[in-house]
Amino acid sequence: MRVLVTGGAGFIGSHVVEALRARGHEPLVYDVRTEPGADVRDAAAVTRALAGVDAVCHQAARVGLGDGVADAAEYVSRNDLGTAVLLAAMAEAGVGRLVVAGSMVVYGEGRYTCPRHGVVRPGPRAVADLDAGRFEPRCPACGAELSPGLVGEDSPADPRNVYAATKLAQEHLAAAWARAAGGTAVSLRYHNVYGPRMPRDTPYAGVASFFRSALARGQAPRVFEDGGQRRDFVHVRDVAAANVAALEAESAPGALTAYNTGSGEPRTVGELARALAEACGGPEPVVTGEYRLGDVRHITADSARLRAALGWKPQVDFADGMREFARAGLSAG
Repeated sequence: MRVLVTGGAGFIGSHVVEALRARGHEPLVYDVRTEPGADVRDAAAVTRALAGVDAVCHQAARVGLGDGVADAAEYVSRNDLGTAVLLAAMAEAGVGRLVVAGSMVVYGEGRYTCPRHGVVRPGPRAVADLDAGRFEPRCPACGAELSPGLVGEDSPADPRNVYAATKLAQEHLAAAWARAAGGTAVSLRYHNVYGPRMPRDTPYAGVASFFRSALARGQAPRVFEDGGQRRDFVHVRDVAAANVAALEAESAPGALTAYNTGSGEPRTVGELARALAEACGGPEPVVTGEYRLGDVRHITADSARLRAALGWKPQVDFADGMREFARAGLSAG
């Protein structure tokens, strides 16, 4: 296939390009980093880029939590307007296959079980609790301690910040395009992606990048809350392989299918910091008790659907990935 990769010069996109090439496909990079005019909001430029294309792998996005609502317009413009322009151009050009970089942030908090009430969905954590160091959500019905579990794709969406809201809207737009154009759309809901070429210490990088950047400066990683937040850290090459598998799959036309894309092995943020510090030979992490209001406590993936439907499974285990990441360079962003 001839595949247009938006954001193809970025952290994940560049690995997708390499994975496509290794499978014998022809990736075309569309990215403002390498071509200033390659903006997904520019309908004329997108139309030109789609000439002769069989499929689109849409990685371009503004990422991060979003600074309250101050930068909401920029997030909506880049992520949702950009996606809408791309989809309209695809419909006009007759390009009917799309894989979009989704995100686990659409879920809000992950899956929790109360010993009395079963599966429950706690609301956003209160500032007073966070200030007091009470980080674990409680059962909304009885206040009991909850057990975190793996979240499945059929869990209700509950975006907790501007970025999350735009990623959910992206999926809705792609689903509407698929229905109207008879196309096939897949959203890969990435969990915490890490690996070579990750952007260095920027507001838009993941926690692994912040820790790695601190260690490169000889500083201790600063771990927020108590370090017990559970996440799913998945290597970027495994994510790239999932994109290729989704592009090659015979997906149902006229609909969007979402797949969690994670390692399936939950780790705490504290574990990540310690593993990376050890791999780098750097100072021990410092647990600060700080928090970010838009963060959730636990969110870990059930990627069984992706494994079963597309035959994908992660190849890079956590320890090996951390050792490689400790040696790898970070990009400028």
